[in-house]
Amino acid sequence: MIVFAHGSRIREANDAVRRVAGQVAERCAIGLWEAAFLELAEPDLESAVRTLAARGARKILVTPYFLMMGVHLQRDLPRILAVISEQHPGIALTASPPLDGHPALIDILADRVGQEIGS
Repeated sequence: MIVFAHGSRIREANDAVRRVAGQVAERCAIGLWEAAFLELAEPDLESAVRTLAARGARKILVTPYFLMMGVHLQRDLPRILAVISEQHPGIALTASPPLDGHPALIDILADRVGQEIGS
């Protein structure tokens, strides 16, 4: 599994993505995992795939850590996955949907609002 995020100039933001990836891997009992970034941080997606392939992965799920299906997920991710698939024909790459549309997001936002307004 690879948790794929945009990347930030702020190191702590990228470290937070790495922590989330590790927590997801632990919860889902996934032994081979990485965090990867579109830009501004390392590793990029291709490097993360290469690392997992070297560790024995033959199927890799790329899970976008993006809220909405914007241009990065509509255009950039499919293009990047196509290039990586050509370079690594023995690896089955798939991508899960973005966070947008997941019912738990309403619960999370309502929780945050409730904390602030005291309900």
